[in-house]
Amino acid sequence: MKTIEQTFQVQFRYGVYFTENLFASDNNLLTDVLAHNNTGEPRKALFVVDSGVAQAHPSLFRLIDSYAAAHADKIKLVTTPILIPGGEEAKNDPDLLQQLLSAVNEYGICRHSYLIAIGGGAVLDLAGFAAAIAHRGIRLVRVPTTVLSQNDSGVGVKNGINAFGKKNFIGTFAPPVAVINDSNFLLTLEDRDWRSGISEAIKVALIKDAVFYQRIKQDAQKLANRDIEAMQELIHRCAELHVEHIGGADPFEFGSSRPLDFGHWSAHKLEQITNYRLRHGEAVSIGIALDVVYAQLAGMLSKAECNDVLELLQELGFDLFTPELAKQEQSGQLSILKGLTEFREHLGGQLTIMLLNRIGTGVEVHDIDSSLMQQAVNTLQQKHQPQKLTQV
Repeated sequence: MKTIEQTFQVQFRYGVYFTENLFASDNNLLTDVLAHNNTGEPRKALFVVDSGVAQAHPSLFRLIDSYAAAHADKIKLVTTPILIPGGEEAKNDPDLLQQLLSAVNEYGICRHSYLIAIGGGAVLDLAGFAAAIAHRGIRLVRVPTTVLSQNDSGVGVKNGINAFGKKNFIGTFAPPVAVINDSNFLLTLEDRDWRSGISEAIKVALIKDAVFYQRIKQDAQKLANRDIEAMQELIHRCAELHVEHIGGADPFEFGSSRPLDFGHWSAHKLEQITNYRLRHGEAVSIGIALDVVYAQLAGMLSKAECNDVLELLQELGFDLFTPELAKQEQSGQLSILKGLTEFREHLGGQLTIMLLNRIGTGVEVHDIDSSLMQQAVNTLQQKHQPQKLTQV
């Protein structure tokens, strides 16, 4: 028997940049990013824009046109930006993926061209997936426009769409060539979207950085009141922690552990069974609450620290319970527990869930006690179910 064995390494490098007024004619950040991989000729660029962003920023297309005209030696627009509906609709409709692939084909976007995606995490996921599979990979620049995408989903290497009622069932690992965070996009966010991304900062602080957690507590009222400087600091540190982790030992998740998905096994299922009525960050806040209560009931986390986390989430305006959390199957089992099976299947191998044994330190467990999880759900329902106002 003969065997040929091959080993090689591929180095990935990309920057996460922070700016304001990205498309001001005197802001050279985008053209500098394009020039970094340039040979002297202007590069073709296909823009994909979240429709919600376009609505909130009606001058955006004009600014893109003016910017391209001012930098015609660096960038060449192939067509007007393609509008994609924001939110999970972007990831649930296969026709939208086909629309982007058709545009790549029609306008001759090649592996030395750029797809520049502007929007929230769902639109970035879709556009990134299209970029990853067209020509086996065209260059992607992400311009995240929400707190959630600027501090978490937009800075990583994952792309994907939903299928079979499951989050991110179809996807790739494909790093962008750059991520550009423009804080001006945050100013027009709805309160729900402003708040939603804060849950991801709490998540990563809880498992990695107790000092950062305390800073979030210190700034909680500022964040709740939409203080942009406090939010900029939160986004920068949260993105930094995510990037540091992604660049570690398992960036493409070949193992069965995904620490950054603390609180997510139930959050992903909650999004699906609420028909995406919950924003991702809202579902994550409930997932965090569920897992810290479970950890406290299991004797892993002190009651004081459990309550501290719950109080912070509430101070920031998050609900900690939704009726779907307590929904049961005909068998009597919690519907949410299907999320454990789907989580294990998504990663493969042994079930691995991140929990806490103290604030700032996560610990992996490989088994969840369903009866104890039912108690955790009951606790959240009894203490944190939103009260309906009674009309007199």
